[in-house]
Amino acid sequence: MDMKVQPAARTDVLFTQLTVRNLTLTNRIVMSPMTRYFSPGGVPGEDVAAYYRRRAEGGAGLIVTEGVGVDHPSAIDDPAIPHMHGKAALDGWRRVVSEVHTAGGRIFPQLWHQGPLRDPSRALRPDLVGARPSGHWGKPGHTSYGDAYVDAMRAPTAPMTTAEIKAVIAAFASAARNAMEVGFDGIALHAGHGYLIDSFLWADTNLRTDAYGGDAARRAAFGAEIVAAVRAEIGNAPIMFRFSQHKQQDYAARLGQTPEDLGALLKPLAQSGVDLFDASGRHFDRPAFDGSPLSLAGWARRLTGKPTVAIGGIGLGNTLGDTLSGRGETAPHDNLNTVRAAIARGEFDLAGVGRAILNDPQWPQRVKTGQPALPFDRANLRRLA
Repeated sequence: MDMKVQPAARTDVLFTQLTVRNLTLTNRIVMSPMTRYFSPGGVPGEDVAAYYRRRAEGGAGLIVTEGVGVDHPSAIDDPAIPHMHGKAALDGWRRVVSEVHTAGGRIFPQLWHQGPLRDPSRALRPDLVGARPSGHWGKPGHTSYGDAYVDAMRAPTAPMTTAEIKAVIAAFASAARNAMEVGFDGIALHAGHGYLIDSFLWADTNLRTDAYGGDAARRAAFGAEIVAAVRAEIGNAPIMFRFSQHKQQDYAARLGQTPEDLGALLKPLAQSGVDLFDASGRHFDRPAFDGSPLSLAGWARRLTGKPTVAIGGIGLGNTLGDTLSGRGETAPHDNLNTVRAAIARGEFDLAGVGRAILNDPQWPQRVKTGQPALPFDRANLRRLA
């Protein structure tokens, strides 16, 4: 069923500007990061540049790229995931940025280290295990992974040494410096879903007793040091920080059981230089904690005073997991008035839109002009449409 929306009024909050540090966005729609596996050898080509250019032409106020590997041996697994080091890759990203800027867009790379979720069986270096703060993969609950994969990944590994932690921090800083040199407008850090930074934040995977583990402030120290190192490289450009309650190891996992728990993790990150928190949820509008209607993005904003992005099913009627697995119908769904109301009352500031913009580069423009959304085509998950 088509999503039909009313033509946007001149005062439609989705199409108002927002300034974050030195960057002014023309509207509140963010293209969320989505892994695509179209960069052989880690190098984004002309097809990737055209893919992002089309989203800029379609009216996304900010584009956040797919996850991009930092220069660390175990950062990513699949060799078709792009990285942010080496002349060929940087030349490719320079082309991407140029295409997006020519189309009037703004773009951040999402810097990524997969950590516990790196799958050696998919990597060019299967001898390297994923980096883990304490050697633990997590306590799997409801997950889309098969039993064989879960059993293999649950095998304990050696905890990261302090020297290895410092090397990863330096790799993020180097990637941020490279990104700014090729023209990106800011930096996004992937610290959700059970990947490396998140595995330090999450008490189930961080059992360390040194400066990087223990209470919330020490579990946040790794992420905070990455943020500070990135800030030292990029000056006044914005830093976006993605976090999540759920993990790929367990969709029911929680980073914080209470708002106070969550605040104890997010506040040190804000103090280290995060400008924008990217609150990744399976449903953007679900209450994050009992006793309050506030969403995860709403709590992040209240706890830190920083602007936030809400993610999770905006413009669609099911979850990402359902779409990827083919369970049920992925159909356009008009939940944008809920988004507008939340932005208008100051609950969050930006709408993170993934699958709807992957399916149709012109989705923001359709919303702005009141046109019906296109039917969702699952084939677009497997191509750069």
